Amino acid sequence: MQNNVLILDFGSQYTQLIARRVRELNIYCEIHPYNNIPENLSDFKATILSGSPFSVRAEDAPHPDLSGIKGKMPVLGVCYGAQYMAHFNGGNVSPSNTREYGRANLSFIKENESFFNDIHIGSQVWMSHSDTIKQLPEGGVKLASTADVENAAYKIEGEETYAIQFHPEVYHSTDGKKLLENFLVGIAKVKQDWTPDNFVEMTVESLKEKVGDGKVVLGLSGGVDSTVAAVLLNKAIGKNLYCIFVNNGLLRKNEFENVLDQYEGMGLNVKGVDATARFLDALDGIEDPEEKRKAIGRVFIEVFDDEAHLVQDVDWLGQGTIYPDVIESISVKGPSATIKSHHNVGGLPDFMKLKVVEPLNMLFKDEVRRVGASLGIDPELLGRHPFPGPGLAIRILGDITAEKVRILQEVDDIFISGLKTWGLYDKVWQAGAILLPVNSVGVMGDERTYEKCVALRAVESTDGMTADWVNLPYEFLQKTSNDIINKVKGVNRVVYDISSKPPATIEWE
Repeated sequence: MQNNVLILDFGSQYTQLIARRVRELNIYCEIHPYNNIPENLSDFKATILSGSPFSVRAEDAPHPDLSGIKGKMPVLGVCYGAQYMAHFNGGNVSPSNTREYGRANLSFIKENESFFNDIHIGSQVWMSHSDTIKQLPEGGVKLASTADVENAAYKIEGEETYAIQFHPEVYHSTDGKKLLENFLVGIAKVKQDWTPDNFVEMTVESLKEKVGDGKVVLGLSGGVDSTVAAVLLNKAIGKNLYCIFVNNGLLRKNEFENVLDQYEGMGLNVKGVDATARFLDALDGIEDPEEKRKAIGRVFIEVFDDEAHLVQDVDWLGQGTIYPDVIESISVKGPSATIKSHHNVGGLPDFMKLKVVEPLNMLFKDEVRRVGASLGIDPELLGRHPFPGPGLAIRILGDITAEKVRILQEVDDIFISGLKTWGLYDKVWQAGAILLPVNSVGVMGDERTYEKCVALRAVESTDGMTADWVNLPYEFLQKTSNDIINKVKGVNRVVYDISSKPPATIEWE
């Protein structure tokens, strides 16, 4: 890549969002921690400095050396980035009289500034800071103001250095994407050549060069990421790719057989391994969610390792790691303590001794889907809802038994099939059923019952970071509830989860 954009991460919650907005402009960018600036900056055509939860005035605030960047290439400072360049270059950053948070509108824009092309007074922006720039740095020229923020945007004369005290990457800044385009395309002259077709072409060539005649084993899950990774690798190395699809007994109803059929039609070299009994034995008596994850992860590695050893002379392990996983593992604050144990970054056991190849590790989820479409993968597969790595184990609250798995598979099948029949599936980001560890009293015919209760969950989201429950039609919920109670032996009560994330999570465990 010769048109890279460098994003320096100062720990902002919005840093990934900056990258997504830049990618939406068909421009390639990379996020690097502020304390690990790449030594070779020659490939980068522009730099964006992110926001931060720190104050530039704090002793422990990020203080990187920007001497190789500022004045040497176009730079855009966002919020903390803007204040950092002001504070250390003769300006004055002080606490605001009022906390500047939320929506604001531009009340002044300097005329004939290409940075604000096609952006007009009144444009809404999103503020999120408690400090403010009281005095601009040396050479600073005010470009925009809001009612409460005098220096909402500025530039440095004699440099292609720009700075803003609002967040263009968030949805609430209505012209934020246009501002980024003005900076990157208009000022920095970065080419908009980051497209799915280009990515496929470059990646296939790169994989051929990297892997050569080596053999790759790849664990398939039936999900979007591993499938797209497999098709890319298959395009590069063909028969030297060995895919292994493990049935842990916790997949959806008939999913093992259906996904294998789907893969066969794609020309992939796939081996299906039914290890249901092995997983259920390992889960026997375990109720704690994290212990379930660890047991499933351990057995998966054991099964996968057994199968991988049946392939002679394997050199590489293929993984469907995507960019948010990578960012999380190299973030400013270090690997997050909240990464769950089925996370696929850094989960390779020492004894496997394989080199790792991750063809999707610079893509966001929506980009993976676009690349999959470019590769001709079935839209139905690309549109599949996310499904947790531990499968139904974390949708069965309490201990796992074969009978509970059967019940939940039947319930889930009725729910998901119904969403598809009613044309609702593609309007939902993720849906599933949860088997609760409670029995409830019911009446069927003239008999009293004491059977299981299930909860249905359907959310809308863009990336899973936040999610709202979906307002499914009452008629659909009524029919689904009747079908479940009438057709699934062992269930006599259905409830619908109307919790949003936050404060609730998407999954119950």
